[in-house]
Amino acid sequence: MAGKKRAQADLAVLEAVAAPDASRDDAAAGEVPAKKKKLAMERKKQRKELDKERHRQTAESDAAKPQPPAPEAVEPVNPSPAPAAAAGPGLHMNVFRDLASPEASVRETAAEALVGELRAVQKGYEKGARKGEREAGDGDGPSQMEAEKDDGLDNCAPSVRYAIRRLIRGISSSREYARQGFALGLAVVLESIRSIRVEAIMKLIPNLLEYSSSMKGPEAKDNLLGRLFGFGAIVRSGRVSRQWIREKSSPIVKDFVSEVVELGSKKRYLTEPAVAVILDLVRKLPDEAVLSEVLESPGIQDWFNRADDIGDPDALFLALKLQERTNVQKEIFGKLLPYPFTPDNFFAEQHLKSIASCFKESAFCLPRIHSLWLVVTEMLVREAACQHDINTSSGKKHKKNKKASSSEDTKRNLRNFCEVVIEESLLLSSHDRKHLAFNILLNLLPKLSPSAIQVVLSSKVVHGLMDILSNESSWLYNAGKHFLRELASVVTHDNDRRAVVIINLQKYSGGRFDSMTKTKTVKEFISKFQSVEDCLCLVQNLMALFVDEESVTDEPSDQSQTTDENSEIGATEEQGPFGQGNVDLLKSWVVNTISCVLKNIKLTSKGNSDSEMVKCIEEKFQVQTEILKFFAVQGLFSASLGTEVTSFELQEKFKWPKNPISTSLRNECIQQLQFLLEDAQKDEALHVASEAKSNDLGFYFMRFINTVCNIPSVSLFRTLSSNDDNAFKKLLAIESMLFQEERKAGPGLDSTKMHVMRYLLIQLLLQVLLHPDEYWEAAVDVTICCKKSFPAIAQGKSSQSEEDGSKESDDEEDSNEEVSLEFMDVLVQTFLSILPHASGPVCFTIEQASVLSVRQVFRVFCDDITDTGLLDMLRVVKIDLKGHRQTDSDDEDDGRVDIEDDDDETVMEDAEVGEIDDVADDSGEDTEDDSADEGDADQDDSKEAVSNEAKDGNKGVATKDGDDSDDSDGMDDDAMFRIDPYIARIFKERNLPGSESRQSQLMRFKLRVLTLLDIYLQRNPGQILVLDAYSFLMQAFVKSHGADGSEQFRQRIGGILQRRIFKGKEYPEGNGIEFGKLENLLERALRLASRSRYSAIASVAQNATFWILKIINSMNCSEEQLASVVDKFRSSLNDYDRKKSRLKLGFVKEVVRRNPWIGQELFGFVLQKVENTSAEYRRNQLLELVDCILKSWVGDASEVLMNHLAQLCELIQEILSNIPKNKSRRKEVRNFCIGILQTVMKLNLKEQFQNALNPETHSLCQAQLGTAFAPFKKDSK
Repeated sequence: MAGKKRAQADLAVLEAVAAPDASRDDAAAGEVPAKKKKLAMERKKQRKELDKERHRQTAESDAAKPQPPAPEAVEPVNPSPAPAAAAGPGLHMNVFRDLASPEASVRETAAEALVGELRAVQKGYEKGARKGEREAGDGDGPSQMEAEKDDGLDNCAPSVRYAIRRLIRGISSSREYARQGFALGLAVVLESIRSIRVEAIMKLIPNLLEYSSSMKGPEAKDNLLGRLFGFGAIVRSGRVSRQWIREKSSPIVKDFVSEVVELGSKKRYLTEPAVAVILDLVRKLPDEAVLSEVLESPGIQDWFNRADDIGDPDALFLALKLQERTNVQKEIFGKLLPYPFTPDNFFAEQHLKSIASCFKESAFCLPRIHSLWLVVTEMLVREAACQHDINTSSGKKHKKNKKASSSEDTKRNLRNFCEVVIEESLLLSSHDRKHLAFNILLNLLPKLSPSAIQVVLSSKVVHGLMDILSNESSWLYNAGKHFLRELASVVTHDNDRRAVVIINLQKYSGGRFDSMTKTKTVKEFISKFQSVEDCLCLVQNLMALFVDEESVTDEPSDQSQTTDENSEIGATEEQGPFGQGNVDLLKSWVVNTISCVLKNIKLTSKGNSDSEMVKCIEEKFQVQTEILKFFAVQGLFSASLGTEVTSFELQEKFKWPKNPISTSLRNECIQQLQFLLEDAQKDEALHVASEAKSNDLGFYFMRFINTVCNIPSVSLFRTLSSNDDNAFKKLLAIESMLFQEERKAGPGLDSTKMHVMRYLLIQLLLQVLLHPDEYWEAAVDVTICCKKSFPAIAQGKSSQSEEDGSKESDDEEDSNEEVSLEFMDVLVQTFLSILPHASGPVCFTIEQASVLSVRQVFRVFCDDITDTGLLDMLRVVKIDLKGHRQTDSDDEDDGRVDIEDDDDETVMEDAEVGEIDDVADDSGEDTEDDSADEGDADQDDSKEAVSNEAKDGNKGVATKDGDDSDDSDGMDDDAMFRIDPYIARIFKERNLPGSESRQSQLMRFKLRVLTLLDIYLQRNPGQILVLDAYSFLMQAFVKSHGADGSEQFRQRIGGILQRRIFKGKEYPEGNGIEFGKLENLLERALRLASRSRYSAIASVAQNATFWILKIINSMNCSEEQLASVVDKFRSSLNDYDRKKSRLKLGFVKEVVRRNPWIGQELFGFVLQKVENTSAEYRRNQLLELVDCILKSWVGDASEVLMNHLAQLCELIQEILSNIPKNKSRRKEVRNFCIGILQTVMKLNLKEQFQNALNPETHSLCQAQLGTAFAPFKKDSK
């Protein structure tokens, strides 16, 4: 009956205040049927009226009697104002609604209001308490809040009882924030109202929030969580700790811990928050209570004893926190913690393996990280931090051993944790545990030093990350991407950490982390090293990685060690990326990355002063020298004793890998060394003049080579032959002399020549070391050129030879010097011997630096080039492998063919097989385009013919009409003798493994020579030799349009012709030019412009015609010479009416506009062509040409027109008699006639023109031309 009365009273109160509530007690009342509910309400009203009357009478009779105070009443801290006498203190139901508000401030306000009201109610209850009364201070009447008698709250007012019970039910509600708000209300109520017994609340919580196995999931979960929040509220109130402090014999702490442990054991998700409740209690208890009450609790001991067997991470977490709190050294934690407990013992390998199951089971709460990991990582970080503080705070010598030992222990603990827990327990397990492993690392990495990060990012971690990211369909792919993003944010502002991450990622992936994971992680990390200090830091780390092989080779090479049955890439996939062969790939990456680091340096100066710029250059020079020494030591030298050598002169220690590096790696080091020197040479334009010498990287390199060569235990990586050794020593000596002379000379051309020659010597020195017995001749020739070009070098060399008593230099010059060749001829031949060198892909890139040095030298020396040297380069451009070496009787008949001979025309026509019409006679017979295809087919023969040609120089390739296709390219015996060694090198190397085809090698040779020619033409556009260059380039350009032509080669030649020759501001001019050569070149250009089927050739030929005519106009040519020029155009126009003529009259018009004298000479011939042309289109084109000629006449041209007036009149009569029907064509004819009339009037030849007109022509003009002909009527004067 009491329960029913309570429910009815609650419902009455709720209806009275119109505040609906979703608590469980109200819900129970709402389930009563409507009929019963109505009867209960009526009975309740009746009882209420009776109770009020009875209480009023009793209060009046006892008003005069004093009221004894309650024995256990405790005055509140902040008593509420006394309520009015007419209405006692009451409880407002809206505070319970506000406790579930999402706003924290609203919940806090509601809790404060609830506490104030309950304290007032309880105070009134205690004041009015006496025998037979329970709710004297309750203004709502005793029956309203009547509660059960056996709830343990006998000393509490009914409103307090009601509030307690409602708060307990509220913490089990999942509505909005009811659980948090009601738990807050329960905590503050227990803290403020001391008459509430804690033991009663501990019993009331499980009684009201029942749990049984038959309950449904959501209801059971709500009740269990309600219990947990209830116990948490008890702890937050502080009543348990204060009660034990007042009465230490009280079992309240043990009972409470046992209840919480029992609650946590019911469900897995309750265990960790139950531990949090216990730890919250521990923080409020003194150490004595923790040791005697908490640790001695039966539930705790049982939990610890079985935790290691079942793998309970919460028990381990609680044990670590209790150990941290008490620092007790007892065997009370079972096997969870070692005895005695120290961090070193806890992170011992054996102990970690014994509790590995606890770590594995902590993955159940993903994606959240279990609290256990925060404690463990904090222990690791705390140890590392303590060690760091010790190392930085003291510098006493007697503590060095202790520091080193402690540092080793810290690293050992971290390594054991990573190996046992991360790698063996988590990474080799399920996907969830792998995910947990990477989350733990993300939590740990920001707190570690760079050396500790190097331990954490082990090979298995990197391999596991690569295993995930290599497959986008992987379950953990997004987790892997997130790990990389967070890792990038961790190392963004710390260069040391970033360097360590780069090293580890690449070390364990063989330098292919980005390619394997399809990301740009490493590349982006490297790009952030931009200052000099940062770059030096990274370079030093990369150098250490290159030399240290143990860290790579000691790691497991089998990928299966980092994968399991859940991995996307199984152990049966390729194991190559992590094998021993991966070491070379890693070292190759290091070599290439070091050079890239230098490119990332950003030199910033606050001003534009020379001193600040010099400072920036010096900083970059510091990085350059470090990189240069590394490349030089690893690429050029090897140590005979051990792997470390100390140079006392340089005060440096050099290290080599234990295993000798491969030849390809040496080549890469030398390649990067050459590129480094090349870039330094380019950057010298930024140097301040006064500081240029001190930052000469070439000088530093040569001195470094000299110094290292003098170390007894260090030698070059290969033994040099006598020729190579001689060239090597000479290059060192000449470069040293050049440097001294360069320092003596001031800024100017001589200093520049010496500087670029020095860098060529340095590049040749590296080529001599790289290619045995291949470059020594070129190197010796360059040294001879240096002595000839710079007399001071020759004098110094001769004096040195006399002092040494050596005849080596004299013998050398006798064997290498050619009396017939000038200095530049020798230099050009040396360049041509360097350029055709062809090797594999690696050596090709190495060679580029030498080629660039050749360009630099050629640029400053090209003004002194001779005819012989230029022609040697031009012949290389025109030469062709097909039919190159022919020794049959045809060669004997050819002899030397000059560049302007007619046989060269045959060469050009043969190269353009099938594209030039045969114009042998004037019979008008058109030959088919396919008539010359045989020559092309013979030239484009099979590979067998090419191979036979390469092996047997006596066999030629048949071409058109049985003639030699190249005709030896116009070379005499001396020229062939000079060119043959270059082509022979290509033939020699074409069959080398990995080499390219001989055609591609020759094409590369040609392109390099074209670069030199481009430089020459750029600096010498007005030399007469430009005509020879044009002739050869034009022939090569026409040949390149054959079947084997290279598009790159065509574009390169076309660009040089257009940019350097045709469009140049300067050109060969004057009477020193041979007119016959110009006449021959003009004839070929006109033939190509009128016959070529390729538009590119026709366009270039047209521009060539304009350029040649410009040269002819600059000369004082005789009338006969000019007449021969006109004859060339007359010959081209003579073929215009042929069906397959490709002559564009727009080109002829442009010639006439630029050269009016040619138009005057062609005027009569063009008029005759118009009369003889039957095709309407061609006839109109010729009429436009006539009109153009007339408009271009300037000065006194009346005599020329007088000579052709009769022809003009006949032409006017003919075209007006046959006027076209097409309107536009008819308009063109009329405009042409009108233009003639205007020209006649302009030259004052009106009367002569009228006399030449016959009556028929006169009438036609009058009829067709109208008013335009009015001035020419015979009756008008």
